[in-house]
Amino acid sequence: MPRLALLMRKIMLVGRVGSGKTTLTQVLRGEQISYHKTQYINHHDVVIDTPGEYAETKELARGLALYSYEADVIGLLLSATEPFSLYPPNLTGSVNREVIGIVTRIDDPEGDADQAERWLELTGVGHIFRVSAVTGEGVDALLAHLA
Repeated sequence: MPRLALLMRKIMLVGRVGSGKTTLTQVLRGEQISYHKTQYINHHDVVIDTPGEYAETKELARGLALYSYEADVIGLLLSATEPFSLYPPNLTGSVNREVIGIVTRIDDPEGDADQAERWLELTGVGHIFRVSAVTGEGVDALLAHLA
């Protein structure tokens, strides 16, 4: 049984290209991790996986706004290896859904998960989860929150 079957609330994953949205989707669904470039918004069961270009480009961001109405929870992903945050301060004040932060790649020795978490705190997210798709660390806590 895929881990995803345990979820009850639908989550939309948002983040830059390479932040780990598709990998996290695969982990949540209990699938083998395999890289493929997300070209369009993918609606899987209760996970909505979005292309990073949608978060990075003002014109495409409208698609995120529209799809957010399909989700119960918005997950802002930020890799521990990011040199800066894509998200502006107090972003969550303009969203009428629960918004959580997800720090990815916490197992990367070049990463700084503490810095990524501080940047997510500035957005106003309610909860922040640190996850590793490689080790599985933090995934169960994220699933429990979404159940």
